[in-house]
Amino acid sequence: MNELIRINYDREHPTVNGRDLHDALGINTKYADWFPRMCEYGFSEGHDYCSILRNRSDGLPGKGLTDHLLTIDMAKQLCMIQRTEIGKKFRKYFIEVEEAWNSPEAVMARALQFANNQLDVLKHQNLELLDTLAVQNQQISEMKPKASYYDVVLNCKDLLSMRAIAKDYGKSAQWMNNFLHELGVQFKQSDIWLLYQKYADKGYTSTKTHNYLGNDGEYHSRVHTYWTQKGRLFIYELMKQNGVYPLIEQEDSNGEIYCKSVNRKG
Repeated sequence: MNELIRINYDREHPTVNGRDLHDALGINTKYADWFPRMCEYGFSEGHDYCSILRNRSDGLPGKGLTDHLLTIDMAKQLCMIQRTEIGKKFRKYFIEVEEAWNSPEAVMARALQFANNQLDVLKHQNLELLDTLAVQNQQISEMKPKASYYDVVLNCKDLLSMRAIAKDYGKSAQWMNNFLHELGVQFKQSDIWLLYQKYADKGYTSTKTHNYLGNDGEYHSRVHTYWTQKGRLFIYELMKQNGVYPLIEQEDSNGEIYCKSVNRKG
């Protein structure tokens, strides 16, 4: 299909420039007089055409020219109204443009383009979301020292020492600490048991600082790790997975104690 007149595809539907069509049809009447008269056939702005203001081509100051972008359907009907051979030629051309635009291949191509555009938008939104999450994570990290400080100040009553938890199982704190270390839960650093990073942010433990009077007559501080009730349940599930049960679950029907735990020295 040879192009008789430039078709604009930068909008939702193809359009043709009104002045271009006026010139191509060889209309002798001035465009400013011709176009309003054509609109008397029932064409309406916003549905069949839209108005645009063009800069003056001569570069002189003054008001620009009013032009119009016509739908292909309107352009096709204007060609028929002229009742000329050139009008028939252009009407046939616009019919071919419509058929090409509405062909299954063209419709599929536009759908794929729309999907790709939406994908680009979603990718951009996802990047913005990742940036937002990164900022939020940074803010949370910055707040962590303050939150830990409040934990110390509030001195929560539900915190338990490892000695207290180990007692539930009839074990010593040393046995329990070593057992959790073998399972990859915690490690010892400067006489303090700390959780590995995998578990550090789960809310299982809380550190508290104690001051004490040393043999030298000076006050010293020592950090201890305590377990929350959430951490206590975590230990319970972990111990069960390894065949170790609290004493209360080791009683048989006769009320006698038997050991379900693995054979470890307490």
